[in-house]
Amino acid sequence: MPDAGESRGRELVDLLAREHSLTPEQYEELVRSFSPALAAYAAELATAARREVYGDDVFIRGLIEVSSYCRNDCLYCGLRRSNRSAKRYRLSPEAILACCERGYELGFRTFVLQGGEDPALTDAAVCDVVSAIKSARPDCAVTLSLGERSHESYQALFDAGADRYLLRHETADPAHYARLHPAELTLERRLSCLRDLREIGYQVGCGFMVGSPGQTPASLARDLRLVEELRPEMCGIGPFVPHHATPFAEEAAGSVALTCYLLSLLRLLDPRLLLPATTALATLDPRGCERGMLAGANVVMPNLSPMAAREKYELYDNKAHAGSEAAEGLAELRRRMELVGCRVVVDRGDARRR
Repeated sequence: MPDAGESRGRELVDLLAREHSLTPEQYEELVRSFSPALAAYAAELATAARREVYGDDVFIRGLIEVSSYCRNDCLYCGLRRSNRSAKRYRLSPEAILACCERGYELGFRTFVLQGGEDPALTDAAVCDVVSAIKSARPDCAVTLSLGERSHESYQALFDAGADRYLLRHETADPAHYARLHPAELTLERRLSCLRDLREIGYQVGCGFMVGSPGQTPASLARDLRLVEELRPEMCGIGPFVPHHATPFAEEAAGSVALTCYLLSLLRLLDPRLLLPATTALATLDPRGCERGMLAGANVVMPNLSPMAAREKYELYDNKAHAGSEAAEGLAELRRRMELVGCRVVVDRGDARRR
């Protein structure tokens, strides 16, 4: 029989599943109530909620890491400009298009162009690539994840054919954000960019790290509340994984179990969310992808980048980029998803309309 603490946690999980909303204090209480038993209960409800909207379909996105150059100096990231040992590269437009062609043949219908905030990724350059992809494959979606840009820049990329934009907010706690970033980067600016993307008409993705240095249950409660208020189409979360060339090199990695619990809470918060089982999960746990699906996730982003690029795009140490985390491992991914009752489909995988 559940004890009083677990019973209270179940009450809050039930309330979230029913109302899709909690107060900040209730979110914090729910985070603090985390236990394996409560996580299993939340996962059961989350899986049912996902099935009501998406069935057991798993949507795949072809991840193309277009540049490892970055003008920013985020304290947790291996691509930070202060990392003199980082191996830098930029993919040519021809290489990006070749990745898309290969991905299309494999069954991908969404391509995610991700990179650091590289000054070489001008509006003109990115617009040309987006237009070329959409011209060649009009049945595909193009997702961009290129960091903070101006409203005018986002508008130009949208007009060129970009469908979605991923911009993880990392933490909705201003003090915590300041601990993770240099002074020139602010949470206010990050949230302003997310509002711009929403206003323009993108399908928007945000997200946060779990277990990053200085994070508290109150910080995570703010993250959940932000997702509730922003109502993005996608939310990507993953455990913090340190990188050896950052100030947080000695910090412990985040918890896979807590990340999966939060995935379940996000699914209950908004059953229509697209929730990826992120590469960080697979980096810390060989069964991270399966655990994510069992917690309510429904998206996987296998790597379509050239192998030489994958090895240089080192956001954190030991980043998974082979096996089922790679495009060439799609058959293995399908097999593993079937073992947990899910099926990989050939589909753009758009968020269901609200």
